[in-house]
Amino acid sequence: MTNINLADYGLNPRFRQEAELYEGMYLARVCSQHRELYKLVGECGEFAAVVSGRLAHNASNSTEFPAVGDWVMVDRANDYAGNAVILHVLQRKSMFARKSAGTSHSLQIVAANIDVIFICMSLNADFSLRRLERYLSIAWDSMAIPVIVLTKADLCNDLKARLADIATVSGGTNVVVCSGMTESGCQAILSHITPGKTIAFIGSSGVGKSTLINRLLGQTVLSTREIREDDKGRHTTTHRQLLLLPGGGIVIDTPGMRELQLDSVNLAKAFADIEDLAANCKYRDCSHATEPGCAVRNAINTGELPEERLESYKKLLKEACYAGLNSRQLEQEKIKNMFGGLGEMKQVMRYAKNKKKR
Repeated sequence: MTNINLADYGLNPRFRQEAELYEGMYLARVCSQHRELYKLVGECGEFAAVVSGRLAHNASNSTEFPAVGDWVMVDRANDYAGNAVILHVLQRKSMFARKSAGTSHSLQIVAANIDVIFICMSLNADFSLRRLERYLSIAWDSMAIPVIVLTKADLCNDLKARLADIATVSGGTNVVVCSGMTESGCQAILSHITPGKTIAFIGSSGVGKSTLINRLLGQTVLSTREIREDDKGRHTTTHRQLLLLPGGGIVIDTPGMRELQLDSVNLAKAFADIEDLAANCKYRDCSHATEPGCAVRNAINTGELPEERLESYKKLLKEACYAGLNSRQLEQEKIKNMFGGLGEMKQVMRYAKNKKKR
């Protein structure tokens, strides 16, 4: 029987104290998930588990099911007599989530109980400041600390200019520059990883997450692929998994995201420059369009704030307002944004109808 020190996997007094409330159950952490089957790690080692019927029945949405990184209470310490059963999910201290791809309004948890989020962006032709703003908005909302990791520095022709661009959107977030081809930047990444801390790597397909994690592990555990000729990435990681680093610390690798739809964001953190400027606008409900005394428009006119950053802010704000609404609420919100309300919309329609008659 393997004896595991769960403190190495991030167990702290807060989770241990909550676990003591469930007498006769065993504490474990979710390492990976394959459809309905979970792999957990407990004091006796790794074992398989499924969700109890009661937990599944009482769950009001997908976020109440276990996710990689969660601490859970199970009915047994191993799977020698069959799969263990997950009975409870302990309260999360942080959660990186996104809306599920497609037309569904459901929320998908990417990783739970994380301390630091490494936002990986490659310095090749696929680099996008607007995508970085999107990642930062969700990362700050997760309650974890974001760190920007710039990969494939060997493919960047003007690193100094790229860093200057990033400084306009990073809001003081730490930036690490590295290349998967060399050891460059790995030590800087390790400075953010301490024993017991959980780190999540997120980013688009092909940015080099798996290559970086393999270097941190000191061996090839995750598969990697060469980048395509069009500079777009390929999916290599197909599911989320939690791995213990040899020097201490826990890393969660995640599949590459072709799209990152919003559900909840922290624009006050990700766009602190615009929020600070907006506090000095003449009108409290300023839309930063044509209102007199708009401090945000003034900053754009003087070159202090790029127009593209304001447009990105407005886009994310609008998207966040629409997130989670049903079809009727979505339609009402769009009417409100376009006309000010249902009454105003009817007034515009009557005016257009009468004008057409004339």
